[in-house]
Amino acid sequence: MGVKLSPASPAGKWLGFVTAVWVQAISGNNYTFSNYSDALKTLMGLTQLQLNGLSVAKDVGKAFGIFAGLASDRLPTAVILLIGSVEGFVGYGVQWLVVSGRIQPLPYWAMCVFLCMGGNSTTWMNTAILVTCIRNFRKNRGPVSGILKGYVGLSTAIFTDVCSALFADDPAKFLMMLTVVPLVVCLSAMLFLREIPPSKTATEEEEETKFFGVINAIAVVIAIYLLAFDVTGAHGRLFSQFFAAILLILLASPLLIPIYLLTKNFASSRRESADVERIATEPLLEAAPEVEKEAESVTAAEKRRPVVGEEHTISEAMKTADFWILFGSFLCGVGTGLSVLNNLGQMGRALGYSDVSIFVSLTSIWGFFGRILSGSVSEYFIKRAGTPRPVWNAASQILMAVGYVVLAMAMPGSLYVGSVVVGICYGVRLAVTVPTASELFGLKYFGLIYNILILNLPLGSFLFSGLLAGILYDAQATSTAGGGNTCIGAHCYRLVFVVMAAVCVVGFGLDVLLSMRTKSVYAKIYASRKCKRASSIIVQ
Repeated sequence: MGVKLSPASPAGKWLGFVTAVWVQAISGNNYTFSNYSDALKTLMGLTQLQLNGLSVAKDVGKAFGIFAGLASDRLPTAVILLIGSVEGFVGYGVQWLVVSGRIQPLPYWAMCVFLCMGGNSTTWMNTAILVTCIRNFRKNRGPVSGILKGYVGLSTAIFTDVCSALFADDPAKFLMMLTVVPLVVCLSAMLFLREIPPSKTATEEEEETKFFGVINAIAVVIAIYLLAFDVTGAHGRLFSQFFAAILLILLASPLLIPIYLLTKNFASSRRESADVERIATEPLLEAAPEVEKEAESVTAAEKRRPVVGEEHTISEAMKTADFWILFGSFLCGVGTGLSVLNNLGQMGRALGYSDVSIFVSLTSIWGFFGRILSGSVSEYFIKRAGTPRPVWNAASQILMAVGYVVLAMAMPGSLYVGSVVVGICYGVRLAVTVPTASELFGLKYFGLIYNILILNLPLGSFLFSGLLAGILYDAQATSTAGGGNTCIGAHCYRLVFVVMAAVCVVGFGLDVLLSMRTKSVYAKIYASRKCKRASSIIVQ
């Protein structure tokens, strides 16, 4: 008798996670604006401030991610993915029509609308993937967040390098990829990704950790492979096609895990999951049976306000100082990082680089290392010593400030070093903040809480890219014949980098404060997991 590949089976659970990885590997399209922004600027005759306005419109799409958060507790994962993929198809599809010359450039306001749609599409994809996977693997939140956010970071390099390999960096064909590929990949995840019961035993948790290690290793190989392609210069057409084929094989290789599980259980696995319908909002800290019964009495006459580390509604979370400290520190990190990502094209040209795709790829690849390592490392230190996860945000914040100082100095190679440092630190912020929010405020309303925090992306883009970088660049720029403007030299962005370095120092202070305030929460998590490991050893 064969084994049925149900979503709740071990093989089905990991097949769903693999498709989630694929969705994340193509959902970083919102970070690729630098690859076609010059084409839009030239085609529409825009100033830098106007171009940055389009970039802000793209990021404002994330502000509407709150609707994805609300939907995450009401709609199935497949429906949320469908909404995101269709919206992205329309948003990027119209941009492709404009850049490819198939239609005349639309009015500025209309282009803002379609860029906003493209930006919003990723919030539906990310919400569906993150909420579902963190609930499915809630005892390994750090590795889950690191892997998924890591592939988002790699997606920019994946799109950029594949376009460079197959289409010679044609911005129109690049936008065609952004239009079609996410729709196709989301369809695969709609078939296999479901919310299912998390692991219940220490053995299952250890197996999860082992498989996450395998996926981490594959991801590192992909990142090194992409980096090698970037640093080895120009390549012939045949070599580039071979590179793209190998890349697709590497991206498909995590399928070996569900295949292995299916083969392993082929003869012996006949059990059916009796508790498929029990998905719930199990708290991070293990509770005694009597405490669980008390927690289930939600209709009790008096209900105390939850403390940090327990389940919070969005209104309860927003009444805590810890939520706003996390929100503010997140703004300092991702807001300034987005400014660099959105303006890399102009930053490179200001310093005399004709091809800036290498900097886009470097930021993406090193952002991946920041995401994937911080997720696993922060989880390791929680399990071993109860180290508060925000400590790693603090470390990334001060390192990011150093990166901005290096960029402001504009020495030979500064843009290479700055791209790497900013990429790493931006990646750490995204990967660490996601599980931190779930640990401090619970999983029941995590989709909505996550999207409230993600409001920092459009807010940060507006403040640091739309206003700070746009206004200071235009103040240094000279007008061009087409009605736009340009600036060449280290002075174009120096003051921008100095201000952002100062902002990161403020963010560092906020992260240190949050680490001190949440020490007791992580001490309880450590004690709970240590107790569970000890119980498992006694039983064995």
